[in-house]
Amino acid sequence: MCSSGHHNVDHDGRGLGQRTWPEIEDRPTVLVPAGSIEQHGPHLPLDTDARVAVAVAARAAAGTDLLVAPPVAYGASGEHEGFPGTVSIGHEALRLLLVELGRSAARWAGRVLFVNGHGGNVPTLVEAVRLLRYEGRDAAWIACAPGGDAHAGRTETSLMLALDAARVRPERTAGNTASLGDLLPAMRAGGVAAVSANGVLGDPSGASADEGERLLAAMAAELVAALARWVPDESGRLR
Repeated sequence: MCSSGHHNVDHDGRGLGQRTWPEIEDRPTVLVPAGSIEQHGPHLPLDTDARVAVAVAARAAAGTDLLVAPPVAYGASGEHEGFPGTVSIGHEALRLLLVELGRSAARWAGRVLFVNGHGGNVPTLVEAVRLLRYEGRDAAWIACAPGGDAHAGRTETSLMLALDAARVRPERTAGNTASLGDLLPAMRAGGVAAVSANGVLGDPSGASADEGERLLAAMAAELVAALARWVPDESGRLR
């Protein structure tokens, strides 16, 4: 499930992409992981956010009737475009993609939940889900929010060590460790590259697979509990 083949989700047979149409249950709940292709320092893969979102969704779906769709791997990542490898489709394109995906899936799915692994997608998700809900579709979104440092530091490095340690490079050097609030003015003007030469916001030293497993388990449990409640707030986010 959490290997380099993460785009072919089939955790306990819950992967939508591996089904045939007669194998789709009546009005299922579909989890749609959303991530990004963006720099994660010199040590983490560009698709880290998508990998985390897929893993959380798949763990939550294990042993249930939930379906996990292939991920929306590209996101709104303009703040990382100062680094090679980042591919951002921007707010407008992502919003259109999410809305049309939700409209189409809602023709046969009872509920559609976007499981988001990239913070830059949040404003777009709010707009897209609000529109889907206004149109009468039972859509929502939830964040994979493990806490910790801001980007490619100890938290995300631990997650990747738990998911696929072979993809974590040894160059685990600290970046800018100032608080995100202090960094935001400069980041709004010049992106992450304006505040961190290596793209890291935090310090990956001390990361461990054990910590990553705990974080993944906590996020999956939070997702399961939120699904059971199914109470989207005014932004469409499950709480």
